[in-house]
Amino acid sequence: MAYDALPMQRKSETTPQLSPPCFMPSHRATALLVPLVVAALGFALFLRYAIIQNTPIGLACEAGEESPTCTLRLVAIILFVGSWFGGTALVAAAIQLWRPNIVTFGIGLVAAAFGLVLYNTRLSALAVALLVLSLARARSVAR
Repeated sequence: MAYDALPMQRKSETTPQLSPPCFMPSHRATALLVPLVVAALGFALFLRYAIIQNTPIGLACEAGEESPTCTLRLVAIILFVGSWFGGTALVAAAIQLWRPNIVTFGIGLVAAAFGLVLYNTRLSALAVALLVLSLARARSVAR
C-alpha cells in the first residue's frame, strides 16, 4: 500500500496545484551539459594559460607573425576586452530567468565558464547567480 503523506486532504480535479514544478534539467540534459561546460572550462583555461598569457607566443604575435594561434589569441582578446563572454552569459541568464529552458541554460553556463576564466568575472558571476535563481522558477508550460 502506498504511503499518503496527507491522508485527510481532499483530492479534487478542480483544486489547483499549490506550487508549480520548478525548472530542472532532465538527466539526459544534465549528462549533456556537464561535459559541455567542463570542455568549455578546459578550453578557456587552455586559451588563457597556453596562448594568451604565454610570453613567447605573445611576443611572436605582437611582432607580426601570421598563424592560426595568433588569430585565435587576437579573437579571444577582442572578445574578452569587449566583455562579450560575460555579456552573453548575462543575456542568456536573463532570458533563462524570464522563460526557463535548457538551451538558454546551456548557453549561459558555457558563456559564464568562458567569462569566469577569461577576465569577465563580474558579469559572469552575476550570470551564474541568475542561472541558480532560474532553477527556482516555474517550468514553462508547453503550448
